[in-house]
Amino acid sequence: MPPISVLIKPASGNCNMRCDYCFYYDTMSKREQPSYGIMSVETLEAVIKKVLAFAEGSCTIAYQGGEPTLCGLPFFEKSIEFQKKYNINHVTIHNALQTNGYHLDQSWAEFFVKNKFLVGVSLDGGPKLHDYYRKNIKGEGTFFKIMEHVEMLKKAGVEFNILSVVNGKTAPSIKKNYEFYKKNHLDFLQFIACLDPLDEEPGLREYSLTPETYGRFLIDLFHMWYEDLKVGKQPYIRHFENYIAMLLGQVPESCDMRGTCGMQYVVEADGSVYPCDFYVIDRYRLGNFNTDTVEAIDKVREETSFIQDSIAKEAACETCQYAALCRGGCRRTRQESNDHHQYYCKSYQMFFDACLPQMLDIARRIRG
Repeated sequence: MPPISVLIKPASGNCNMRCDYCFYYDTMSKREQPSYGIMSVETLEAVIKKVLAFAEGSCTIAYQGGEPTLCGLPFFEKSIEFQKKYNINHVTIHNALQTNGYHLDQSWAEFFVKNKFLVGVSLDGGPKLHDYYRKNIKGEGTFFKIMEHVEMLKKAGVEFNILSVVNGKTAPSIKKNYEFYKKNHLDFLQFIACLDPLDEEPGLREYSLTPETYGRFLIDLFHMWYEDLKVGKQPYIRHFENYIAMLLGQVPESCDMRGTCGMQYVVEADGSVYPCDFYVIDRYRLGNFNTDTVEAIDKVREETSFIQDSIAKEAACETCQYAALCRGGCRRTRQESNDHHQYYCKSYQMFFDACLPQMLDIARRIRG
C-alpha cells in the first residue's frame, strides 16, 4: 500500500467566475453529463474511507473545481471529521485546496489555519492583466476582491501560493507581473501554461499561448528569478525548483516534468474516478468510489494502458540533447496525430539554450 494522492472536484465544474480560458469548462462540454452538481456527504465519506483504507505512510487530499468552496465550509468540516474517523493506517494526511479566492472570508481562513490546509489562489498578476480573462458571472473584473482576500489569508497565517495562468496576454508582460508579485510579497508562485480546448488545433484562440511566446516567457522569468537568487531574495517558482532538483538527480514532484503520467485519482462530484485532471471525460472513466475499491480502479487503469500510453513521444526526442530534462513534456500538450509532437518543444529548446548553463551552476553550488 503506497502513499496516495487524490484530487476531488466536489462542485464538479460549477464556478462563481467565468474565466475565458477555463480548461475544465471545455472538458465538461465533452461529456455526456457535463456537470455532476455538488458532491453529497455520503459520496465524500465513501471516497475518504476507501482512500485511507488503501494508503500507507501518507495521503494527500486536494480539492479543486470548478470552485470547490461552493460546497460550503460544513462540507470541508465533514471531510476532516471523516479523515479522523477512517485513518485506520495512521497515515500523515496533507490537505490542499485550489480556489479562485472570490468568496473567501475570515471563517475560511481560520479553518485553513486550524486544519493546516495548503491553499492555491488563482491570480494572473496586476488588475489589468488579471481581469482580462478572469471575470465574475456579471462580466466584471475580480482582481480587487481577490487581492483583498489574499491579504486576509496573509494576516490569518494561512499557508498559500499563487497559481498564475500563462496565456497570450500575461506571457509577454511577465516582467511587469514579476514586479507586482515581489511588491506584494507573494513569494510562492506556480505558473501554469494555458491549455487550448481538447482535440482542437492549438494556437487559434485569443488567449492561446504560442511556443515562441512561452519560450520567451520562461527565459525572461528565469533571468529575473536568477538575479534575485544571487542575492538570496528569489521567490519559490515551482518550475525552476523542479529543474534544479532533476539536475541534482532527484525525481521532479510535478507530474508534467516526469515524462510519463503518474498514479492519479481525480474524483468527480458523483464519485467517478479518472486518471488525470486533463482527461475527466467519459472514455477515461476508471470506476466510482461509491462502488469500487482503489485496487479495482487501478486494475481498470492498467487494462486501459493510460500510463503506458503516456510514454509515447516523438522520434526526435531520442536524439535531443535536452531529453533528460524535458522528457517530452506533459502528455496533454503532445499532438497524437503528429507523431506525439510536443507543442511546446520549441519553447523548451529556447529555454534550455538560454538558461541551462545558469541552472547547472546552481546545481553545482548546491552540491558544494
